[in-house]
Amino acid sequence: MLQSLIGLTRLIDTFTEHTGRLVSWLNIGMVLGTVLVVVLRYVFNNSSIALQEGVIYLHGAIFLLGSAYTLKYNEHVRVDILYQRFSPRGKALVNLLGTLLLLLPTLGYIWVESWPYVQQSWQFKEVSQEAAGLPYVYVLKTLILGLVVVLGLQGIAEVLRSITTLIRPDLEASNG
Repeated sequence: MLQSLIGLTRLIDTFTEHTGRLVSWLNIGMVLGTVLVVVLRYVFNNSSIALQEGVIYLHGAIFLLGSAYTLKYNEHVRVDILYQRFSPRGKALVNLLGTLLLLLPTLGYIWVESWPYVQQSWQFKEVSQEAAGLPYVYVLKTLILGLVVVLGLQGIAEVLRSITTLIRPDLEASNG
């Protein structure tokens, strides 16, 4: 039973690892786009709304789709005044309760509240309000649901890892 939990945890961790590494490449495009926006504006006295929006799209994708990778490596914001002093089992209990009582319900709420918002955007194939902007606002809004999926999957991996640690702290279900 525990080996199955560990196997599923590793499968989700692998998915998150690949997704995170893929998304990290978007940083290069975002930096290059930002540099190009600045050069166009201050050197050539020109601007591109589509390029500026493209940088915003990349930032949204990095933030929303990279969130699970951050959770996997325990790099998310945490108030750890006490947490750092806990035993591995104490940390597992905090992680389990935090994920079950805070993370997963919040993701469920985000899904329920954003579904109509995203659906309506797709229905109208929503475009930028700027005439020279990008015609893919509906794709950008869909990333909200992507956040729920990737972070939810990694949340499940964290629950499984915590359960494994609580039952058998000697078994390896690491996230690295």
